[in-house]
Amino acid sequence: MANHSEVAYTTADGNDYPAHEKTYEGFLMLVKWGTISVAAIVILMAIFLT
Repeated sequence: MANHSEVAYTTADGNDYPAHEKTYEGFLMLVKWGTISVAAIVILMAIFLT
């Protein structure tokens, strides 16, 4: 049977957590501003196209 006591990704060489966290923060910022932009476009369409 396989030994499942240790998770492989926690001990793998080359894990760069600061870079991972920076990328994730960038992704969250993109999602936030993308959502705000789409909401603004929909509101402007509701105002000016009706």
